[in-house]
Amino acid sequence: MSDLLRRSLNWLSRRVNGRNAHDDEPSRRPAAPHIIPRDQHNISRRNISDSALKVMSRLNSGGFEAYLVGGSVRDLLLGKRPKDFDVATDATPEEVRELFRNSRIIGRRFRIVHVRFGREIIEVTTFRARHEASVSQGRPTNHRSARSASGMLLRDNVFGSIEEDAARRDFTINAFYYTTRDFSVYDYANGLRDLELRCVRMIGDPELRYREDPVRMLRAIRFAGKLGFDIEPDTAAPIAALAPLLRDVAAARLFDEILKLLMAGHGVDTWRLLCRYGLAEILFPGTHAAIQAGTPLADELIVNALLNTDQRIREEKPVTPAFLYAALLWPALRMEMARLMAEEGMDEVPALQHAAQRVIDQQLPITTIPRRFSQPMREIWELQLRLPRRSGKRTHELVEHPRLRAGYDFVLLREQAGEDLGGLGRWWTDYIGGDDGQRQTMVEAAGRGGSGNPRRRRQKPRYRNTPKA
Repeated sequence: MSDLLRRSLNWLSRRVNGRNAHDDEPSRRPAAPHIIPRDQHNISRRNISDSALKVMSRLNSGGFEAYLVGGSVRDLLLGKRPKDFDVATDATPEEVRELFRNSRIIGRRFRIVHVRFGREIIEVTTFRARHEASVSQGRPTNHRSARSASGMLLRDNVFGSIEEDAARRDFTINAFYYTTRDFSVYDYANGLRDLELRCVRMIGDPELRYREDPVRMLRAIRFAGKLGFDIEPDTAAPIAALAPLLRDVAAARLFDEILKLLMAGHGVDTWRLLCRYGLAEILFPGTHAAIQAGTPLADELIVNALLNTDQRIREEKPVTPAFLYAALLWPALRMEMARLMAEEGMDEVPALQHAAQRVIDQQLPITTIPRRFSQPMREIWELQLRLPRRSGKRTHELVEHPRLRAGYDFVLLREQAGEDLGGLGRWWTDYIGGDDGQRQTMVEAAGRGGSGNPRRRRQKPRYRNTPKA
């Protein structure tokens, strides 16, 4: 029995034997911060966005508290250069909106303010408190938090103090607050210790926190993959059992989370963590089923796609969700294609078209795939059947296809994963790099069977009824 499975079973046993999910709640009570003065940390204003500094300065000038908060402070402490900067304040969203003409209030479940400076957006959040604490203290509020039957927070707009805000943050390494008043860092959850230990630790009871917002399980994975940290055992223990709660999360939100997980330059490590903790099975059920069924080279192709994505991000080259999703769902497509061809007698082209629609239909309730990505993804798949046909005028026409490069890259990816395509990638590499004369010679040779696949006769369909897409 693996250590992960043993910890998950032990955690489940404690729950069945009567341990209440709120037993650990005292650990979420506001605590006095550990204040790290300027001469004891490495954060410099030179590494902080000018826009974030302007937001903090104007809030302070308006009589409000303002702190750089969360991941940006964590990354600065680790010597990294954050891409995004968030600010926390005691000003309400309406008060923030009055200070900044270039801002707008967004969100329902969690109302925040976006302050725009050109293409840069600074996210400003009001200090939050738990609804239960607000009620018990008789604090008036116009915004109520509500929970679903599974414990998920449907509203989270109860405002509070900085201490309460720190207590309701997710992980200790995200409960840092940096102020430009005296340039100190306020550590409310002993996060500095966990940075040194290189671990992701939940603030409060992990089960309750995951039930409040199941996406926190993905965030634990994301931080572990991004930072190369371990997930603290008690924080990791409930994940496998609570993974199905992700099905209650809005599909559009999960699509955004997938991009954060797998398109941030640490995709391979993150994918392996998703598989290890049983989350990949929930996010990509068709792909998981194909891997479990032994679809050849399924996992290898996904890992190689992520390796290539990570490399492109390091080189600051563009990446697109269409290509990544084409790879993530390819094993499910191949398995469904094989079934349609074997059981219903379909030829390759209609089998691919029907399989593509079924795989996408299966995925959409879990993670939305906007049409601007799903259509190119289909075209990449369709090119996998068109590129092997290397004779005749249609080969020359493919050079003008808007997805040729992506389809060709996908062929190379399949070969890189170990699939034998008869030198297809090499042929198209030479064809794309050749002049008109070389291309004509290659196509004529392919038509004679000298290189590539000979022209195939179109076969009549062997099936009568086409399943609905």
